[in-house]
Amino acid sequence: MTKAGLINLIAEKVALKKKDIAPVINVVFESISEALANGEKCTFVDFGVFEVRHRAAREGRNPQNPKVIVKIPAKKVPVFRPGKGLKEKVQASVQKKGAGKKPRK
Repeated sequence: MTKAGLINLIAEKVALKKKDIAPVINVVFESISEALANGEKCTFVDFGVFEVRHRAAREGRNPQNPKVIVKIPAKKVPVFRPGKGLKEKVQASVQKKGAGKKPRK
């Protein structure tokens, strides 16, 4: 789903115009981004948690020249952990759609 798709879906469900929904969606995304930039955690019960994690510095290799070792600097990365409600909803839809099918490798 894209941002435009989300706006369309919400506009249909709540019977409002897209131009009224778009600024709200933009503010929600902007607020989550700002909170993460400030090192805060964004928790949405039954949906999940957005947070920032620290990745330590490490050494990597160039796949085209494995002898060359590259230093990869430490950095902070945003991560999402799905909540119980979201996991259950996804699992229920997988079971409904995938009954009798072999799992993909």
